[in-house]
Amino acid sequence: MSAAGELPESGSSYDYPLEWEADVVAADGGTVHIRPITPADADGLLGLHARSSERTRYLRFFGPYPRVSDRDLFRFTNVDHHDRVAMIALLGEELIAVGRYERLVDRDEAEVAFLVEDAHQGRGLGSVLLEHLAAAAQERGVRRFVAEVLAENRRMISIFRTAGYQPSRSYDEGVVHLVFDIAPTETLRAVRYEREQRAESRSILRLLTPRSVAVIGASNDPAKIGHAVLANLLAGGFRGTVYPVNTQADTVQGLPAYPNVLDVPDDVDLAVLTVPAEAVPQVVVHCRARGVRGIVVMSGGFAERGEEGLLAQRRLVTTARGSGMRIVGPNCFGIISTDPEFRLNASLAPAAPSAGRIGFFSQSGALGATLLERARSLGIGLSSFVSAGNRADVSGNDLLQFWATDPATEVIALHLESFGNPRKFARLARRVARTKPVVVVKSGRHTGTTPNLEGTSSALAESSVQALFASTGIVRVDTVAQLFDVVTLLAHQPLPRGPRVAVVGNSTAVGLLAVDSLLGNGLKLAGSAPVDIGADGTPEQFAAATRTALTDPEVDALIAVFVTPVSRSDSSYARALVDLTRSADKPIVATFLGRDGLPASLVRDGGDEVALRGSVPSFPVDRAVAALAQTVRYSHWRSRPVGDFPELRDTDSERARTLVGSVLAAAPGGRELSGPETEELLACYAVPVSAADTDPESDSVATTVEISDDPSFGAVVCFGVSGVPIELFADRAYRALPLSDLDAAELIRSVAAWPLLDGYGSAVPVDAAAIEDVLVRAARLCDDVPEVARLQFTLRAHPHRAEVEGPQVHLRPASARAEEAPRRADRSARVD
Repeated sequence: MSAAGELPESGSSYDYPLEWEADVVAADGGTVHIRPITPADADGLLGLHARSSERTRYLRFFGPYPRVSDRDLFRFTNVDHHDRVAMIALLGEELIAVGRYERLVDRDEAEVAFLVEDAHQGRGLGSVLLEHLAAAAQERGVRRFVAEVLAENRRMISIFRTAGYQPSRSYDEGVVHLVFDIAPTETLRAVRYEREQRAESRSILRLLTPRSVAVIGASNDPAKIGHAVLANLLAGGFRGTVYPVNTQADTVQGLPAYPNVLDVPDDVDLAVLTVPAEAVPQVVVHCRARGVRGIVVMSGGFAERGEEGLLAQRRLVTTARGSGMRIVGPNCFGIISTDPEFRLNASLAPAAPSAGRIGFFSQSGALGATLLERARSLGIGLSSFVSAGNRADVSGNDLLQFWATDPATEVIALHLESFGNPRKFARLARRVARTKPVVVVKSGRHTGTTPNLEGTSSALAESSVQALFASTGIVRVDTVAQLFDVVTLLAHQPLPRGPRVAVVGNSTAVGLLAVDSLLGNGLKLAGSAPVDIGADGTPEQFAAATRTALTDPEVDALIAVFVTPVSRSDSSYARALVDLTRSADKPIVATFLGRDGLPASLVRDGGDEVALRGSVPSFPVDRAVAALAQTVRYSHWRSRPVGDFPELRDTDSERARTLVGSVLAAAPGGRELSGPETEELLACYAVPVSAADTDPESDSVATTVEISDDPSFGAVVCFGVSGVPIELFADRAYRALPLSDLDAAELIRSVAAWPLLDGYGSAVPVDAAAIEDVLVRAARLCDDVPEVARLQFTLRAHPHRAEVEGPQVHLRPASARAEEAPRRADRSARVD
């Protein structure tokens, strides 16, 4: 073992785990590449030292340190990636920051230090490097970091505090000695997620708020995509500067054109690429050299074409991220921001939607066109729209991060074909949905096209996806029409407090249809019958009846149905309804026959471009009720307790990781654990394992538990009562990880056979709390150790205990997307 300050022994290995490399979104929204240092980085390290100011070098080395000696350069760049580890941050080919730890002799402590180039200080690179060093150190058995910092170096001291660590301090002649544990804690996770959210949000904000846009491949030929994109950008009234790039034309659509983006005289914030696929890589290199901040690649011919295209797509992302750029696409429809300060329509949509409070994400370019046209025809406004295409870089997770804190967005709508990083999606959605509704339509629900774990049926995969949505509060709909109905209602009306719905209208027949639909959707009719003012009812009578319903404390929501009489306008009735929303705190949805979406007569006018909250959506009666039912369920989820993730006693996550690591070191592809290995792993989380129950006098109930993790839909817990309920009736319940105490309690009570556990007939109720405890512990094991691909066992519940029988565990290498991995930008490119 080498001590700090000693040269590494001859023959030290320069190999390091590939998962130690990562693209990371910095605090300002740009990207950098993180990887361990190698001897080949010597020139880069000298460059970093030369570009650093005297002050920066003094704070790092406690003295002037004008040049790096050959001996120090060798020591700094030759590490063993075990007791001596150094991580560097690269922007393109330039080394801009370095962090290192050196293990203290015969101890589980290591000294840590950082150097960040002056021009890149304040971008959060120190905290990113600390996060990655801590993860590497834990893998190598290091438990604590120590740091010697000059007392005047307040920025360095603050990095450790703001990272979520709790360092102990001591002082000696102007030097602060810090010591802190590096094991993950809830505080550390919370801080890391907050930093991640801010960084990824800013990266999307940079894409949607450019001051200048270059359209590369802009054309005068109306048949080409480059013509449409430029025309749409100009027609949309973009507030910034537009630069057409065309290798042959001097002007394009009346604007001066440039043969190459490198020839553009001013800064370019966003580049939209409409060139053929084979030309894209070189154009991205030019954008990188020009300092472009973000790229939208509309060109197809990448991952959607197979393995060769996927490899080309990955190279594209590597080139872009290496210089701080983010990519939307390839093979996408474009991006739109209705913010009046920018008015960005960098898409193939001839007309951008009006300004609104709905953020829309679509993977499919073709469907994106349909979505935008439908929004326009229904009068529904959007805050922003992103079609990610192949999701080589920017994904739905990034948009969730952005919309979570975007003041212009109140409702989030997603069209998903697959999940790039389901664990992260679950974490983000669970948090965002507590304050903003997230409505999703997912393709492949009944076709079995969602890839799943070997041996897992498409039906189970669908159940798992549904569990993911239900656990995170996501509102799932089946069709695009339902998606628009639900988001329109959520964006313009308050949430209902309960399921009691009043029906007021001028048609008995339509009113009764509404009642049938209410009951069929699990809602309740407030009162004994719908209120009918008759076909000859006046606007004043209509207003009085709806007002009475809205002020009734036994009413949670109102459906107003109106059939326009012959030779009479519905405008005065619509205005009476809209006027009521000024004081109402209950949702109103209308069925004005022949009106769909947000008709002008039902829009609450506020004098600006955004339809005010209080505008009343109108749909056919069955769609109106279905949309209202979805908002009732969402409101119920949001009002329920959040649930806790308690600190579990008698657990040893480090021991579990060590055991799993040793198995995978010998079997890199993964394998089934033996019986003793399984029991040892479960013991790390105090999961009680016993031999099969052979006591015929025992009063117990056998249940079946399976926790499976799949890259396509994440990790889920499946629970059911063994025997007939599962075998004959497929009576199972599902919840997504992470599993809270509330999730566990709801899970076991969600199966139809719950009465068998709760003392049905003359049976003695089993110990439900013990079942819940085992579920929480087993789920926490799978959450903390993502290499556990499947854990299944019989859980035998007794009146005063619960025990595991016949456990089986299958391991496989964890994805870099595991939530315990240090921060990194998603690499979600795939062939869907």
